[in-house]
Amino acid sequence: MNQPLYQQIFHDLQQAIADGSLPVDSQVPTEKELSAKYQVSRITSKRALTELEQLGLIYRVRGKGSFVKATTSDLNRNDVIKNSRILFLLPFLSDLSVGDFTKGLNPVMQENQLEVMMTTVDFLANKTAKEIMQEFDGMIYYAFATDQHLDLLFELSLKQFPVVVLDKKIYELPFPTVLSDNFQGGSLATAHLISKGHKKIAYLFGEQAHPQSVRQRYLGYLEALDKANLPFHTTLDAKGTTIETLLTYINEHQVTAFVCENDLVAIQTMNHLKQQGYRIPDDFSIVGFDDIQAAALVDPPLTTIAQDFHQLGELAGNALITWLKTNNIPEDTSQPVSFIKRHSTKEI
Repeated sequence: MNQPLYQQIFHDLQQAIADGSLPVDSQVPTEKELSAKYQVSRITSKRALTELEQLGLIYRVRGKGSFVKATTSDLNRNDVIKNSRILFLLPFLSDLSVGDFTKGLNPVMQENQLEVMMTTVDFLANKTAKEIMQEFDGMIYYAFATDQHLDLLFELSLKQFPVVVLDKKIYELPFPTVLSDNFQGGSLATAHLISKGHKKIAYLFGEQAHPQSVRQRYLGYLEALDKANLPFHTTLDAKGTTIETLLTYINEHQVTAFVCENDLVAIQTMNHLKQQGYRIPDDFSIVGFDDIQAAALVDPPLTTIAQDFHQLGELAGNALITWLKTNNIPEDTSQPVSFIKRHSTKEI
């Protein structure tokens, strides 16, 4: 025998509430909307909503509609979250190389009454997974290197301990990641230099090891060159693309512009070239990445790609809170970057 239509509506809504598709305090479809969706009368859709209300799954607000009601377990869960302690780990506490995530993170944490302990990743050196789980309820982890503390992080994942990773995806672990669109940034920086007439654009690395974020920026650089049909590019393993051998590389390839892996490398490059008697941007155009505070203060102010660290901090905080509240692992989030035009580039 076929299920009555009102029961079908009732069970669909009940399931949506149970799996979080309709979260607490979200509005339930109206009688009119349900009637149109299921091709039933308003009386039928009203009966389904009435039964949900009688079971304490929804509540009505006069003139506004029906909303999902928090169950006792939901309320208890929220009380636990309010007393939670979160560990926030950065490679170093100064924002010289890493932007200030806290301006976005702290308001989210304060609103949900969570305590945050911010320290460096060295905190994990003498800690076990059990100790971390005893002291904290969740963690936001800036992945300076994707293989660092991999054993500890893996054990936390086995225990289903909530961890949100910042800046890089650790593919071996099931943790959600919040990061900037580094590929887009590399492409934007390179396209700007191409628009200024530069054809010999080098990618300047700051170290021999190229982390995941830097590789993504480099691939964006290659894509922009390919779109412009420019054959010259710096290879990933090129030994001539460090600051120490910069002048040799310039002379060999007649480079006129640089995309740097980050602002610190860009600023070091500008200083090095100025010490050799060159002028920026008259002799060379340079673009950085990150928009750290020093980028606007150097001479000339550095054209760069900005990561929205405030937004990244807020997204990481919200992802962790969602995990704590729902017990569901959030999806990865990629945040767009933006181009900041200053005075370290010019047309040739």
